[in-house]
Amino acid sequence: MAGTVKRYETGVTINRELRCAKCAAALTPRPVLLSYMNSSFPVELPACPTCGYIFIPEDLATGRILYVERALEDK
Repeated sequence: MAGTVKRYETGVTINRELRCAKCAAALTPRPVLLSYMNSSFPVELPACPTCGYIFIPEDLATGRILYVERALEDK
């Protein structure tokens, strides 16, 4: 299908109600674009529908994202 964007799997699931620290709205899964060193990765993460803040869980930031950062830096 033309125009379809592959989203990378993050493994993030919302098993409790997360709320935005800025405006207290409930976070919902939304497509977002993570960028690092001129590379972009479309993923789905919990984000605030009001202000757009994105929640990146610690295990994702110190796991998969850290792995991708190191791989890009080694290139």
